[in-house]
Amino acid sequence: MILTARHIAPLARETLADTRIVNVVGAPGSGKTTLLRDMLETFAYVDLEDEAVRRSVAEDPYGMLKGLTLQAKASGLPVAIDGFHCLPSLVLALKRIVDEDGRPGQFVLAAPYDVFRHPKSADSLAGRVSTLKLRPLSVAEIRGAGPCRLLDAVEERPQNVAAALPRVSGCTREETIGLVLGGGYPGALNEPEGRRASIFAEYAGKLAVRDVPMAHPVRNTDAARRLLDLVAFDTARELNAGRMAKKLGVRHETLENHLDALVRLQAVVSLPAWNSVDGNREIRSPKLHLTDTGLAAALRGESSGSFGIGSDPAAIGSLFETFVFNELEKSLPFQSSRWSLGHWRADRRKVDIVAEGPGRTFALFRTRATSRIGPEDFQDMDWFLSEGPGKDGCGTAVVLYIGEHALSFGPGKVALPVSTLWSYPLGYEV
Repeated sequence: MILTARHIAPLARETLADTRIVNVVGAPGSGKTTLLRDMLETFAYVDLEDEAVRRSVAEDPYGMLKGLTLQAKASGLPVAIDGFHCLPSLVLALKRIVDEDGRPGQFVLAAPYDVFRHPKSADSLAGRVSTLKLRPLSVAEIRGAGPCRLLDAVEERPQNVAAALPRVSGCTREETIGLVLGGGYPGALNEPEGRRASIFAEYAGKLAVRDVPMAHPVRNTDAARRLLDLVAFDTARELNAGRMAKKLGVRHETLENHLDALVRLQAVVSLPAWNSVDGNREIRSPKLHLTDTGLAAALRGESSGSFGIGSDPAAIGSLFETFVFNELEKSLPFQSSRWSLGHWRADRRKVDIVAEGPGRTFALFRTRATSRIGPEDFQDMDWFLSEGPGKDGCGTAVVLYIGEHALSFGPGKVALPVSTLWSYPLGYEV
């Protein structure tokens, strides 16, 4: 079996060098087990999803884990614990062990949600744990390329980003739609289109019935399953909780609980609204994005035949925006500086994705599932940076489109092929 290299693996090794516990959090099926078992060198692998193993550890969690760490100490390797969420009582045992021995790299954990930030967690282990998110495969990972460093390029050359980019190969509309529909879940990636739809339907059912109740105590798993469908159709749209609750036939509080569970499970991202200090007319509702467009398309019943001549352009538009957001979000840990993502809308102006870096550096993104780009595509971003809430900062307005060439529309304004996101060679330096 050929493994697809994950960008997070070297980052996890680096983090283990100076942190006692590394906590890998990712949606079910995103590749956590493969990462722990096959890509990280560990002293022992403990699978708590195995009932016999779980019972054994539960009998004496401190004694069992302490014994493993003592054996592992000489090797300098961590103990891997998969399915950590299956035995949350381990939190206090871990705390005791790493407080007795403060050396880094003792444990690497994996779970579909962050057990330490769960309301019922016995302790957050602040200062002892570093959490890394594992998303489904990025296109760069699938194609063996390096992490996208586009935000680094914006920070380095906000007025001329194209000069800091690698050589970019274009991507046709057909190829782009194939990538959007394929998604990044390893278990479905190489399956035929029809089979992939069945895999995603089964996945959504298991997520609602098995995983949602663990992430949040909900009773109606059918509502969770139907909510996943709603989010798939509403991906890249602002949350309208009242409308969603009405469609599901549930109370507002119930909707919030189910949505919270899907966000905790990394199946959905709630992208916050970016707000300025005095932006009284700015929208404050988050946007929802499914973390995988393959799953979103399958739940919507979309296939390669859905986006031909005569199709609704809005259908591919929302999926394309989510696709771009997911690729950018996956790249965040690999930028030289810390960036945050949001979206912005005020009156009739909007920016699909607002990335804010150090010193009020902005990377503004508009997504266009087309090969035709014009100056009008930059109007709202241009206003944001020149007259709007970003005028006291600096940055770049970027249109990501389906095409072949980087097109300059003046200083700090550039249209880039979406393939830019997976065109960085391994080890590329901006």
